[in-house]
Amino acid sequence: MKLFKKVVIVGTGLIGGSIGLAIKKKKLADTVIGISRRRSTIDLARKIKAIDSGFQGLSAARGADLLILAVPVNTLVKLSPRLSKITGRECIVTDVGSTKERIVAKLDRLFPNFVGAHPLAGLEKSGVANACRCIFENALCIITPTKSTNKRSLRKVAALWKALGSRIVFMPAKKHDRITAIVSHLPHVAAFSLANSVPANYLKFAAGGFKSTTRIAASDPQAWAQIFIANKKNILNSLCIFEKNIDGIKSAIKKEDHAALIRILKRSQQIREKLA
Repeated sequence: MKLFKKVVIVGTGLIGGSIGLAIKKKKLADTVIGISRRRSTIDLARKIKAIDSGFQGLSAARGADLLILAVPVNTLVKLSPRLSKITGRECIVTDVGSTKERIVAKLDRLFPNFVGAHPLAGLEKSGVANACRCIFENALCIITPTKSTNKRSLRKVAALWKALGSRIVFMPAKKHDRITAIVSHLPHVAAFSLANSVPANYLKFAAGGFKSTTRIAASDPQAWAQIFIANKKNILNSLCIFEKNIDGIKSAIKKEDHAALIRILKRSQQIREKLA
């Protein structure tokens, strides 16, 4: 089922490359174009068939009927004014940013057919070499329309993510950032902090528990530094909640309060068991 003629993906890394692979596999567009700073990234994206052709200049976005912005938050905001002068007014523009409020506020003014989105999918690895067309299957994709969002564009973006196998949820950008701060961004803070807490000469003793708990600490530092700052207020609030829970465990251990520890750990166990 063809949804678009020319899809242009700015940023052919893990997510952008995976989108390209999935769109091409499902034949959702006539052609998929990639834009990247590095020629080597474009060449690899073409080699694995994530895109039909690739360019290093933004002018390749001209004539697209769907523009997907799959670059880090700061880069996305920086490039958007230039892209708004290249794309036609009928072009649907969407993004995959992990924070939404700042992006939506900016791009909603620049593009008449902008629809914010965030697929809750990915890996701790980065780069198009790790792209996978299946990562969106059964994943949740949050779409963040505003009062001014074009209804036709909203339907088309929702149809795209459904075609890629994702489940769709609509919510305001502000709510998205509040939720993801605690269910996505906080776990990354915890993983980075835990990895930094272990002396290097102890790592040879690390087993499955440490490896699974710190898996996402292997994520791209550049991208996550931008996410943490872009969602500063919500992440700081989530850290206060986390610190309160850490303090509860510290207090119970200090007092040797076995009953309190059991209550805390059981509650955590019950919450974890609710996850699919």
